[in-house]
Amino acid sequence: MEHRTVGELMTRKVVTVRLETPFKEIARILDDHAVSAVPVLDGLGRPAGMVSEADLLRKVADRSDLTGRTPLPHLEAWERERAEGRTAGEFMSAPAVCAHPEWTVVEAARLMQVQNVKRLPVVDETDRLLGIVSRSDLLRVFLRRDRAIREEISHEVVGRLARLGAAGVTAEVTEGQVTLRGTVDDALLIPVLTRMCAGVDGVVSVAEEVRVGA
Repeated sequence: MEHRTVGELMTRKVVTVRLETPFKEIARILDDHAVSAVPVLDGLGRPAGMVSEADLLRKVADRSDLTGRTPLPHLEAWERERAEGRTAGEFMSAPAVCAHPEWTVVEAARLMQVQNVKRLPVVDETDRLLGIVSRSDLLRVFLRRDRAIREEISHEVVGRLARLGAAGVTAEVTEGQVTLRGTVDDALLIPVLTRMCAGVDGVVSVAEEVRVGA
């Protein structure tokens, strides 16, 4: 049982900017390509950071507003320094949080969660950019057809545990929701089956109606 990899899901044609790219050009690039963030590359084509709409808006929000209708946001010293930047290298979010193409969707999703980022540049062993993977890319695993999920569970989960006494179990899959039915030789197999099924790409939930055979 193998999870889909970042290399399978990433976007290979990536819009990028350079460290010296000025503010207004970045704003035009984001608008022209309908993207909300781009990697910032150094002279060797390696991601040095990311520039997002949030980084650009920090500069706008820090400007004076004569109407006084909204308060000036509080910025930490490092945030104010970045807001005053003029090029990508001066106001980007750095360092870049990157993934590798052989990573699984689980590894990438966990890194996004821990680092609180929405996308990951994908790099090779020399840190050169290969692509980019976003939250929406990772969520594509939930577009898998029920039939494909059921077949994977039958072969890679039940099939592997058959010799241990799980041969009498079948799986029904509806909109990614798995229901296990049948019998097992040992009650200890039930939580193992449930946990393994939950790890199959595209599975939303797992319910079991499995009993121990006579």
